[in-house]
Amino acid sequence: MFVLLILASSISGLLITAAPPAAPSQLTNEEFWKLSSSLSEVDGEFRSDNLLSNEMGFQYVIPELLRTAQPGRVYMGVGPEQNFTYIAALKPSMAFIVDIRHGNLDVQLLYKALFELSANRSEFVSKLFSRKPMTGFTAQTTAGELFTAYARSEPSKELYDTNLKAIIDHLKTKHGFPLSDGDVDGITWAYSNYYRFGPDISYNSSSSTGNAPAIVGMQANGGRRGGGGGSTYAELMMANDGAGKERSYLANDENFMVLKTLETKNLLVPVIGDFSGPKALREVGKYIKGANAMVSAFYLSNVEQYLTGDKYPTFLTSVSTLPIDGTSRFIRSGSNQGFTGGGGNLGSGLGNMLQESQPYAGK
Repeated sequence: MFVLLILASSISGLLITAAPPAAPSQLTNEEFWKLSSSLSEVDGEFRSDNLLSNEMGFQYVIPELLRTAQPGRVYMGVGPEQNFTYIAALKPSMAFIVDIRHGNLDVQLLYKALFELSANRSEFVSKLFSRKPMTGFTAQTTAGELFTAYARSEPSKELYDTNLKAIIDHLKTKHGFPLSDGDVDGITWAYSNYYRFGPDISYNSSSSTGNAPAIVGMQANGGRRGGGGGSTYAELMMANDGAGKERSYLANDENFMVLKTLETKNLLVPVIGDFSGPKALREVGKYIKGANAMVSAFYLSNVEQYLTGDKYPTFLTSVSTLPIDGTSRFIRSGSNQGFTGGGGNLGSGLGNMLQESQPYAGK
């Protein structure tokens, strides 16, 4: 058993009341790479490749989130693309994606290049899945229309090869990032799975066995399945917030541009870090404090369920060092926490960071 202290006044220096929150307006390429590297811990392991979310209910918390968490602050998260939808909603000035797997850093670098190389949503989807670019899309085009069109498009090995070369060149030459051979392999492997399964890729696709088709067509019930089952990329992008509003990062041009702008300014920083580790979260917090900024929201996914024994108290202590206030929010997912959904379609819920992230008080 452990005890959480919930009196904010007992935590010296936790409430930040000085100058208004701020963050860099842009990072140079050198600053971006140095920041990502210096904040990171050693590579760790997770039970899945995690190239895609499996949380169909992840948008349900956004309306409430927007009533509490403040825009223009710093967003923190874990995992792949679901962060982009929360970022599009919160419109932070900066974002950090902290994940135990070096592979997730490579996925984030892949996305960074794709955002920067794509002028609009249609180009982005074309490049992500190595499908022939489709025309006729406008600012009013829905995610459903976009993904229905690209689901009918065949994968192109020629486009895959061309795009992969452009991605690596963009990161190594334009940005000057000193990618290791392992980084190049990681980016190539992730990109090959988006090419292989297309918009039908699901959470389990990359770990499925057998020779899965390069693209799986629409099922009779209107759903799509990329090898291994679970929610597909297309389904996640066409999901809504439970009240009928589609909020994915590819739902409209405005959401897409929030991400493209952050990536272009080097303000979405991937970090390798264990939530119960000794460094990453605390160093991110130290940087945010040094920038006179504040955390708006921290997306945890269901990582907490893996923080057993002394790991969870360590996590609480690390999070308590972040600059937060009463409006800062945890975003969680997991069918074992009373949220909607279950199995492969986890729901989401919010928590007050100020009340829930106090230092461990002993057993």
